[in-house]
Amino acid sequence: MSTPMVRARRREVAALVMPSLIPILVLSIAPLVVGIALAFTDARLVRKPDYDVVGLDNFALLAGNSLFWDSLRIGLIWTVSVTLLQLAAAMGLALLLNSGLRLQGLTRVLALVPWAMPPVVVAIMWQMIYSANGGPLNAFLDGIGLPGDINWLGDFSTALPAVIVVGVWVGMPQTTITLLAGLQQIPADLHEAAAVDGAGAWRRFTAVTWPSLRPIVTSITSLNFIWNFNSFALVYVLTEGGPGGRTMVPVLFVYLEAFKNRNIGYAAAMGVVLVIVIVAVLALYLRAQFRHDRTEKAR
Repeated sequence: MSTPMVRARRREVAALVMPSLIPILVLSIAPLVVGIALAFTDARLVRKPDYDVVGLDNFALLAGNSLFWDSLRIGLIWTVSVTLLQLAAAMGLALLLNSGLRLQGLTRVLALVPWAMPPVVVAIMWQMIYSANGGPLNAFLDGIGLPGDINWLGDFSTALPAVIVVGVWVGMPQTTITLLAGLQQIPADLHEAAAVDGAGAWRRFTAVTWPSLRPIVTSITSLNFIWNFNSFALVYVLTEGGPGGRTMVPVLFVYLEAFKNRNIGYAAAMGVVLVIVIVAVLALYLRAQFRHDRTEKAR
């Protein structure tokens, strides 16, 4: 039975939650609902919009769009590669920062620099580094006797790997800080006990560090997957999807369809498909992680 005290507490909870709930509803949920609704129309980006409901026509047309599915393949390669490499690089850097280095505070601040820079600035900076005409990277390669005339962002074979490197560099700091916070929560006694038992550095990492970090790793990789899959500004400024569509990630493809070809309804249908893909991949990943955790607890 609801008492006046319970009702008053519920009102207090609602008052505390509403300031954060309203922006989510207005800025996230409402645009998502509108986008899903537009996917079933023939809406175009014109001054006086006038559109009709076309049902599943956009999705039927999308099913035969090989360029879109190719961009989805490229996007998954980009997302998985960047996410895994970010985790590996960030884990190494976090372990290094947790090892008691001198000037540790300054080192942590410097590690955050890529994260603090706007994506457009990062992309322009890396364009200069990758420049085929006197860029620092080619100059370095030429100085050590290797070919120094590579068009990193304009060659079919190097464009996507070059963009992946930039994505890893940009996204590594927040992953590093998250893992570092997790490392500092692991009791030192566990490492000391493992060392007394004769465990080496690698054995201590696999038996103590990694199991303790698994929940954090699951969370940060899931978030990184979403962020990387939706990456737009970095790829757009670096290559605009070229050369020949080799770096055409799906978000960029949707953007061009919506604001260059002005097919808002068709682009919205693409967006719906991308949401489904993200949810499906994350559901499979999280299911595998939770199953592994249950197996470990049952042993």
